[in-house]
Amino acid sequence: MNENDIKRIPRLIAILTQLQTKRLLTATGLADKHGVSVRTIYRDIRALEEAGIPIITEEGKGYSLFDGYRVPPVMFTESEANAMITAEQLISESKDVSFVKEFSSVVTKVKAVLRYPVKDKVNLLGERILIKKNYKEELSSKYLSLVQLAITNLQLAQIVYVNGLNKASNRIIEPFALYAGDEKWILFAYCRLRNDFRAFRLDRIQTLAILDEKFQPHAMTIVEFLAKYYDTPDI
Repeated sequence: MNENDIKRIPRLIAILTQLQTKRLLTATGLADKHGVSVRTIYRDIRALEEAGIPIITEEGKGYSLFDGYRVPPVMFTESEANAMITAEQLISESKDVSFVKEFSSVVTKVKAVLRYPVKDKVNLLGERILIKKNYKEELSSKYLSLVQLAITNLQLAQIVYVNGLNKASNRIIEPFALYAGDEKWILFAYCRLRNDFRAFRLDRIQTLAILDEKFQPHAMTIVEFLAKYYDTPDI
């Protein structure tokens, strides 16, 4: 998800909310309100239609929702909620203060509709992610979502990891926290092979499987971890 996609989410939600007021909305009015071009609004309306929202277009007048339609209560899976929390952390470093404020407002609303067990987990994830001030947008990983679930559910993970010397090893780990910076995601975890905490680059994890076995939570913050362990990362 790039920055433009992230910025689009609160705008789409706002447009949908406005449509539910039963007022006729014009593309020009929406563009002025959200500070974007009319062409961008056209694309937003098309995206909402493709998502199944029954929008009526009255040529020369504007947009409205099909009479009687109501948006059903929004339910988020744990993975979807985690993605929102991660996005909030990433864009918190944006120089656009107004955008950061708007997106944080969206995340607050998302949290409000979460079931309590999921809400507790996403709050924990928010405390276990640290973003470097000058992180690069090219961050990539195919296991980020799985790792987040392992962290919040206190589940062991089995990985095949390739270190900087291109040597592979099989590890059982207790995922603890995530750090983003220098064009890579790093997972901090207790490694049962080394009997100590280690840092693993997600792009060097060849395979990852979440196990059914749980582990006891580690009584420290990510800041405390960095102060104690990050001088000797296993990356």
